[in-house]
Amino acid sequence: MKVAAVMADVIKINRAPVLTQWAAMVAEGLGFDWEEALTLGRAVAGLNAYGKGVSLGLYQPTPQAERKRRRKRTKVEVLQVDLLHRSVPSVQTPEGLRALSKDKPVSPVRVERYLQGKFRDHSGDIMERFARSWPCEEPAMRAYDLYEQFWPTAPAGVRGWGGVGNLDLDRVQSIERR
Repeated sequence: MKVAAVMADVIKINRAPVLTQWAAMVAEGLGFDWEEALTLGRAVAGLNAYGKGVSLGLYQPTPQAERKRRRKRTKVEVLQVDLLHRSVPSVQTPEGLRALSKDKPVSPVRVERYLQGKFRDHSGDIMERFARSWPCEEPAMRAYDLYEQFWPTAPAGVRGWGGVGNLDLDRVQSIERR
């Protein structure tokens, strides 16, 4: 499947890598180092996809008792980082803070490879410029609202689940505050 291609000022791409990149940039603006921010961004995209999957009836929410049992197995303190309307479970590791996915720290190297594979030659340069154009406290409060203004278009409902959409770079630039 072709994931990212440019036609004029449009990148054909799924929403998940765009949200991962955007959330990572917002996290970095809040003071997390880039590797920490990458893991937080990936977790936000994963939590968002899971929530959407539940709302579409594709997943069943994990029962509260199972979540408690999993937390008891974790021997380290789990911290919650609030980012883009999501509470991201995270742990402190010798390398820094890492978001958790299925009770395991997310690898920033894997997230970086994932983003490079999805964005190819367009690894977020437009979004970096966009993120830098806003004071970091503003995206923290409005980050998800801003994302909704430029996210890739995709069909609604199950038909659009995981589908490739159009990330309109002109749209991203039009939102950018000068």
